[in-house]
Amino acid sequence: MKLCINFKNINKNNYAKFINKKNSAMAEKFKTVPVSERIVLLPHCMRSTKNCKAVDEGTHYSCVKCGACKIAQIQKLADELGYKKVYVMKGGKAIYNILVEQKIKAVVAVACHFEGAQGIKMTDGLKVIAQFVPLLKDGCCDTDVDVEVVKKIMEQK
Repeated sequence: MKLCINFKNINKNNYAKFINKKNSAMAEKFKTVPVSERIVLLPHCMRSTKNCKAVDEGTHYSCVKCGACKIAQIQKLADELGYKKVYVMKGGKAIYNILVEQKIKAVVAVACHFEGAQGIKMTDGLKVIAQFVPLLKDGCCDTDVDVEVVKKIMEQK
């Protein structure tokens, strides 16, 4: 998509419009994918830099639900709903590999504005149905997301 190419030059309002449009366009298709065939992708920057006890798996972290950040709430919800897996990702190339190797059909992804746009480009190219939630507070560490927005998307059936 042309919008993704120069995304760093687009303000957050335009990003929000783009994400809302993309989420709306994919919402019905997303609902048709069984929860057991969906994954959740979270950015590692959501981890509590001081208190996180997540297990380092190389390309991603596995949340142990220590409660130091909102990732534990999302992990617990994913477990309750029957999601295939939650990945706390370190970078984009690893995301691509997970989507391809595991033949993922649908993803709920949380990201900052720039990474979200890159994710949209990636999932579109792979024909993976995606629902994106932008971070409330972005940056490279101790970021934040509205868990209720993530929950609402995750619960769609």
